[in-house]
Amino acid sequence: MSGHSHWAGIKHKKALVDARRGKLWSKLARNIIIAAKAGGGDPAMNLALRYAIDKAKDANMPKDSIEKAVKRGSGEIAGADYEEVLYEGYGNNGVAIMCEVLTDNRNRTAGELRHIFDKKGGSLGASGCVSWMFSKKGQFTVAVDAVEEETLMEIALEAGADDVERSDDGYEITCSVDGFEPLKQALQDRQIPCLSAEISQVPNNYITLDEDGSRRILDLMEALEDHDDVQNVYANFDIPSEVMERLGG
Repeated sequence: MSGHSHWAGIKHKKALVDARRGKLWSKLARNIIIAAKAGGGDPAMNLALRYAIDKAKDANMPKDSIEKAVKRGSGEIAGADYEEVLYEGYGNNGVAIMCEVLTDNRNRTAGELRHIFDKKGGSLGASGCVSWMFSKKGQFTVAVDAVEEETLMEIALEAGADDVERSDDGYEITCSVDGFEPLKQALQDRQIPCLSAEISQVPNNYITLDEDGSRRILDLMEALEDHDDVQNVYANFDIPSEVMERLGG
């Protein structure tokens, strides 16, 4: 996929402006709450909670806000009761889209997401309509200038990575869910910084878009990401580097 851009890399290149930081922290807090609720408030015994806390720390979320979210999830203090919901649909050009949501009102959220899809030229689909096109994997993005490609390839494969690819967004490394923690530790031990490190839904194949299709799908993806209840958005589009440059990416 050299010379191409996917949403996994594009969203991490976008600047985190102050006006949106509060919204990001709110989403991260919900993620911590649901993880603590499902597996308890001890991150040493709850891997999902540890991932959620690590993401919050990477976003510079205040320590007391993290601790409060853990306590809400574990029931030590009262708070909203969130549930996890997966919404699936299509964007323009048949691009498959999945939205991971944490909501306290499933009907409200479904209506609002349907409106976003319709307004931006897509359609909200039935459960299971596109999830078969994705596989749950560990996914890392490393900046091109952070390490030599051969060195990264050797470290990643020795640590159990499935694949290392060069893209416009950097090196994209994928691994099994079980291999996520060992690979993350191996990169940390070699002091190789990651632009992103997360358990993600990785497309099994991609749809290459032209300039108009790229502009439209990015507009839809950004609108979905901006919704308060949406935690993560995944899609199987692929934008050639020359198109991305014309779009200002």
